[in-house]
Amino acid sequence: MRLALVAAVSSGAIAAIAIVVGVQQTLGQPRAPLERQTLQPASAFNRISDTERRSVALFEEAGKVLTHPRCVNCHPRGDRPFQTDLMRPHQPLVVRGADGHGVPTLQCATCHHNANFDPARVPGDPHWHLAPREMAWEGMTVGQICAQLKDPARNGKRDLQAILKHVREDSLVGWGWNPGADRTPAPGTQAQFADLIEAWIDTGAHCPAS
Repeated sequence: MRLALVAAVSSGAIAAIAIVVGVQQTLGQPRAPLERQTLQPASAFNRISDTERRSVALFEEAGKVLTHPRCVNCHPRGDRPFQTDLMRPHQPLVVRGADGHGVPTLQCATCHHNANFDPARVPGDPHWHLAPREMAWEGMTVGQICAQLKDPARNGKRDLQAILKHVREDSLVGWGWNPGADRTPAPGTQAQFADLIEAWIDTGAHCPAS
């Protein structure tokens, strides 16, 4: 009877069933939540009199967010996102597709809707997708991420003010601090992170050496 039922289900529904099974499997996996980190406010760096050193220090503090699993999980080098604080490959197997929203037969929006659905531990946002491959942060140092953010060829053709607007206002960026279920939020708050980026820009947007 179970086989007959599965055979009668449409291919789209089968994909959805596979996703639910994958989520249930993830529920059974042991997790080691990260300790919640804090961010120093941008004003804490005013004590550094040298402007370039202050700029570097500001970005290094912001780097706590940029290198956190809530961000890196969706900024992979390859075509498959990660999950959990341990950055496990996404289950079920999904890939970025042509535009970062998944392949036509299994789009991100198949499971990831406008908001978190905590009963199934499925995160959500209206714009859920992978960052473009050229914006990969996986395995990169804070200095390398900094150089990437300043490069219009690798940051979505944004100038620094557009970068600031993105980190301050984008809802998918903000999801990192409201990830739902038992996920560890990104350090600090979105406002504190944006203030650090703004102060970094105002001090010349200097990058760490590594």
